[in-house]
Amino acid sequence: MEETMTVKEAARQWGITERRVTVLCNEGRIEGAHKTGRSWMIPTDTAKPADGRIKTGAYKKNKMPPDMPLPVGISEYRVVSSEYFYVDKTMMIKEFLDERPKVSLFTRPRRFGKTLNMDMLRIFFEKTNDDTSVYFRDKKIWQCGRKYCDQQGKYPVIFITFQDVRQDTWEETYDQISKILREEFERHSELTDSEHCSKCEKEYFADVRETRADSTDMMGSLEKLSKMLDEHYGIAPVILIDDYDVPIQQGYRKGFYDEVTHFMRTFFLGGLRENKHLSYGILSGILQIADIMSGLRCLTVNSILDNRYSEYFGFTPVEFKEAVGYFGVEEKCKEICAWYGGYRFGETEVYNPWSIVNYFRNHCQTKAFWQSAGSNEIISEVLENADEYIYERIHALLQGKSLLTYIDTGVIYPQIRDNPSSVYSFLLMTGYLKVVRADLSFSGEYMCEVSLPNREAAFIYNKEILKGQSDLISQAITISIQEALYSNDTSRLQKEMRRLLEHAVSSYHAAGKYFYYKLILGLCAIMDNRYDISLSQEMKDGRYDIRMFPKKESMSLILIGLKLAENFSGERLKKLSETVLAQIKNQKYDKDMEEKGIGSVFRYGVAFSGKQTEITVG
Repeated sequence: MEETMTVKEAARQWGITERRVTVLCNEGRIEGAHKTGRSWMIPTDTAKPADGRIKTGAYKKNKMPPDMPLPVGISEYRVVSSEYFYVDKTMMIKEFLDERPKVSLFTRPRRFGKTLNMDMLRIFFEKTNDDTSVYFRDKKIWQCGRKYCDQQGKYPVIFITFQDVRQDTWEETYDQISKILREEFERHSELTDSEHCSKCEKEYFADVRETRADSTDMMGSLEKLSKMLDEHYGIAPVILIDDYDVPIQQGYRKGFYDEVTHFMRTFFLGGLRENKHLSYGILSGILQIADIMSGLRCLTVNSILDNRYSEYFGFTPVEFKEAVGYFGVEEKCKEICAWYGGYRFGETEVYNPWSIVNYFRNHCQTKAFWQSAGSNEIISEVLENADEYIYERIHALLQGKSLLTYIDTGVIYPQIRDNPSSVYSFLLMTGYLKVVRADLSFSGEYMCEVSLPNREAAFIYNKEILKGQSDLISQAITISIQEALYSNDTSRLQKEMRRLLEHAVSSYHAAGKYFYYKLILGLCAIMDNRYDISLSQEMKDGRYDIRMFPKKESMSLILIGLKLAENFSGERLKKLSETVLAQIKNQKYDKDMEEKGIGSVFRYGVAFSGKQTEITVG
């Protein structure tokens, strides 16, 4: 019987996307491919078919000078696509025009190319006095035929970005939003003299431009401007709104969530719901906020769990290989994958483009570039509101494990506090988790197996955990332990671990009822995945044991017994710590240390009562 492989296996073997393999099967370009049920099966010895499309890498090698600068922090399509190293994402336009959705929302984590793609759409669709087709004539979209080229420069465009709306009060936020809207009205100043717009409309237009419009007028401004553009040009505009959820996120953090959601809901519904003066509406953001989007019946959502458009945000494996080839660092592939790969959008494997570009710019030195590209407060908030169950699951994630969880793609910010199970939805949509496997549940939502995507994400978790637990684990001790680990200084490590335990248990009451779980997460963060760390409780005497098993040979096994006593002091507390140490030894956690190449064993019996602490080492 002939051996066959699945589309997924073929994609991995040939280094192309699963979607591309499926297309080639449908086009009859893969010899011997046949359907079994609804799935394509391909003979295992089939050679990769020739691909007639223009390849990004081939284009770079033939057309791009070898010294093109890297577009760090630049999101203007005209500049990036003509003056910088650019990965061609223009086939997103073709897919969009083939589908022609009325209103679309693209949700992706920060710095995965949303703003650059939105500006690409603006330059493609917008009718201007300049010939903007020059920015597409050497791109993939221009090879797709007249049907698509004729859409270039055809529409008036309303383009709004809320990426800088990060004020501390609703009053300041409203002023900033009003300023952004006034600037967009100003950009369409041709409407002031339009013969096709009424006197009343022109007066409204002037009121907005000259700051006379009230909040009701501003909430209706998207609808009014689209109507005037349609009347003036004889074709309904394309509305593009980038980072639509930034003001809402800021409102949640700063305490004006209700005010900002009321404004934004009315603003979007007026301009995007059943607006006959709209050709297409396209929004981008990190989250699909149900409070805002529930009234948009015509909305098509493209989240990180959807297959559509999955290859247009971030670098695909093919684009990643072409990039490392272009910069001549093929030997760094494994390192880059470990640090900046690991994401999955739909069925497409994805690499973080922001971090990879910064990695190249940083002379291929690894660093957590993504952490400085925006706020990581969501992790701190998750920990602040975590219960015992969430602590245990985050601990498992930090140990490199995956977990199964329900994912709601329409989460709203208050759920972080009100519904603890929603935290994984937030962490996934914001890029702090990756999908290992996704299945639709009976309710139409997703059950997903998730894990940390890469070392960069783990670094951010560790940093935020330690920042939030500075009362429990001091920064000075953290640094000293990490220095000891780096230099393999076992005597210093033993000494600093004792200091850490003394400092931590003295903060027991301040740390609250989840002290042990916070201590475990803190240890995970300090050890930076060098140890498998587990917590067990001897229910009969209320003693907790922490076992830290090294992942690397020659490192030390660390065993900690913790016992909280009431009204103990002096010699009595000292004897209790000795008892705890003896109990650890009796557990024989270290019985297989020689077989696994462990260098030494540190044992700590810790007894504490109130502010008093006794530690016995043995």
